Amino acid sequence: MKALSSIAVIGTLTINLLVASQALAFSAFAVPQSSAKTNSPTPRNSSSETIPALYAEGEQALRAGELDRAERAFRQVLAQNDKDVGAYANLGVIDMRRKNWPRALENLRKAEHLAPQVAGIRLNIGLAEFRQNKFREAIPPFESVLRDQPDNSQARQLLGLCYFLTDRWADATTTLEPLWPQKSTELEYLYVLGLAAGKAGRHDLEDKALGQLVQAGADSPEFHLFMGKAHLNRQDYDKAVTELETAAKQDPSLPFVHFNLGLAYLHQNDYARAKTEFEKDIALEPDVAYDYEELGLADNSLQQSAAAEKNFLAAVHLDPQLITSRIELAKIYQHAGKFAEALAQLDAAQKIDPGNYSVHFLRGQVLVKMGRQDEGRKELAAATTILNANRSRRQKELEAEPVPSPELTRQ
Repeated sequence: MKALSSIAVIGTLTINLLVASQALAFSAFAVPQSSAKTNSPTPRNSSSETIPALYAEGEQALRAGELDRAERAFRQVLAQNDKDVGAYANLGVIDMRRKNWPRALENLRKAEHLAPQVAGIRLNIGLAEFRQNKFREAIPPFESVLRDQPDNSQARQLLGLCYFLTDRWADATTTLEPLWPQKSTELEYLYVLGLAAGKAGRHDLEDKALGQLVQAGADSPEFHLFMGKAHLNRQDYDKAVTELETAAKQDPSLPFVHFNLGLAYLHQNDYARAKTEFEKDIALEPDVAYDYEELGLADNSLQQSAAAEKNFLAAVHLDPQLITSRIELAKIYQHAGKFAEALAQLDAAQKIDPGNYSVHFLRGQVLVKMGRQDEGRKELAAATTILNANRSRRQKELEAEPVPSPELTRQ
């Protein structure tokens, strides 16, 4: 790679970033009435005017953001015709706007079953998986959309990101490169493409993307955010603080700048300043689970267990898949003698990652404390087996965890 003194650090990173300004929005998906009739049997007990009127009401409510009214309208459609494709698809969109991803997927898959040829349904299925950080699960629907619609830039970008997040560097590069004419002024696109290309051995494209990133970024707060994130991932926390403080000074409202600055302070053991930064980011982005998790870790380090418990609970409420928060809650409850509560968190964590050494070890300790000696010994033995069978994984658990990048999954 050519010398790019201001951004040379980026080529060695393993974690990427998209600023929250990147729009990965979904829109209301409405199957036209003619299509709905084609894919559905004759409605039961309804006049030919009833369902079109309900569609008109539901779509008007969706445009106005009146989700309850829209849901009522489309459920009335299904009450008359339980094979109506558009009703299921729009109910899926309503649930996506509510961030009820499991129910969204349930409705969207019903729509897909009735109309597998409609790419828009599959795009929203991919989006629902993506927003749950289920990137491998999101790949097949995005791939299918792109096969049918090679010019669909949203599907292409999301698919490229999913490849990137699952370490499929060559696939990410090949998928994202055609977006250059549209995206070559967007820092997040250039950052991801440059890093993917470098890891895929496409150093010509790496040079091109990172050179353009320097030119497009100039002295913007977004550019300093990228640089701060780069240093953060390299564990160069002093330089990370310098870059992130510059970004925060230029734009105090820049999404995730305070989150990443909090991470840098946390790694410097400056827990009070870390708390302040996470709280600032929560004021800007109140529904980011990682903010609460990292805030809880700062509370723990300050021996503020009540505050830590509150924040870890908020984290798992927003994202039930956050295993670190569940483990930390289990430790808090174990220390307080609340063994049933500790076990409940560990049971949930075990479902997320059945092979996690720490979960089995803590679960064994808790079960022994509860007087369930045989179960406890089995769990401790399982922990030992995991440790012996996969020491490299255990070593990774002992090392510092990768820097969280919630920016990637923001809408």
